Amino acid sequence: MGKPITGGKKMKKILILFLAVALVLTMVACGGGGAPATGGTESGGGGGGDTAAAPDQPVAAPEDKHFSNVSIVFFPGGSEGDSFATVVYNGAVAAANDLGCKVDYMWSGWQPDKMVSQFKDAIAMKPTGIAIMGHPGDDAFAPLVDEAKAAGIIVTSQNSGLPTIEEKFKAEGFGYVGQELYPSGEMLAKAAILRSGVQAGDTAIVWGLLGQEGRGQRTKGVVDAFEAFGLKVVYYEISDQVNADAAQGTSVFTGFMAANPEAKIVVTDHGALTSTIGTYLSAAGKQPGDVYAAGFDLSAASVEAINSGYLGCILDQQPWLQGYLPILQICLSATYGFSGLHIDTGASIIDKNNIDMVAPLAQKGIR
Repeated sequence: MGKPITGGKKMKKILILFLAVALVLTMVACGGGGAPATGGTESGGGGGGDTAAAPDQPVAAPEDKHFSNVSIVFFPGGSEGDSFATVVYNGAVAAANDLGCKVDYMWSGWQPDKMVSQFKDAIAMKPTGIAIMGHPGDDAFAPLVDEAKAAGIIVTSQNSGLPTIEEKFKAEGFGYVGQELYPSGEMLAKAAILRSGVQAGDTAIVWGLLGQEGRGQRTKGVVDAFEAFGLKVVYYEISDQVNADAAQGTSVFTGFMAANPEAKIVVTDHGALTSTIGTYLSAAGKQPGDVYAAGFDLSAASVEAINSGYLGCILDQQPWLQGYLPILQICLSATYGFSGLHIDTGASIIDKNNIDMVAPLAQKGIR
């Protein structure tokens, strides 16, 4: 052990210790030997390093994304794994990630009755907003939209329009993102006529959804354009089973072809059915080019069908945007009071001449 400190030496040690403690306390009070600490200053501005928080204040958490207080229930339309609905879902997921909102998803198997019942469930969840597919039509959805609006919930739509409801609630954020249905049907039919070389009097098979009030307008556009040209149209309604699962349509389609062996052109008014057209035609004993097939919606499978020669052309309604933009619509309306936006996404025909440009994006589930 060392010798005890005595006399003057002891007083000197105490003085030095006192001065050291005083210096430390002064530095703490001044914020650490520099500029005085100030509350609420954000880091990340010009001038170099990070700004340290005062020791007696909590360190600020990273700032939330811009719309993190918004909650949404979103309808992708089909079933999980559906070639079209998956791209819609991908767009919605991207929007949620970019914007920071919370999104729950309701898969409907393209069944209008299920969409109506799920809408009731969505209202009960009391989200900020609900983005619905318009397939059930204005009459079926109108009372539920009224109920949602009375509860302070923003509603908007995608893929299939609800013009009467949109007109009523446009100023309160009800918009539409999707193709214009009847003109899209006409556009595809005219493109198929031009590319296939069919003549007036030839037979065309249309497999569509005329039975659905709103959604059926696209099928009607196809049928009307074919008949105006002079084609003999044989129409078949897509059953609920095939609507939900395109793989169940193979035997149905082979029956159509057996009943109409003279058919020169086929339109499948359904994204998943169009993606499966190569399987359908092959099962019916057809080679690429025997029947000109046209349909809707770009996907990895429809790219393959075009490259194989089984599928002649499609109308690309850009379903990724039908996922992304309704999410953005609700966030903007909820936060800033913006009115509904009406956006037409169905504007291009894809065939063998331009498929290579969009194929990589289709593989990624974006186009």
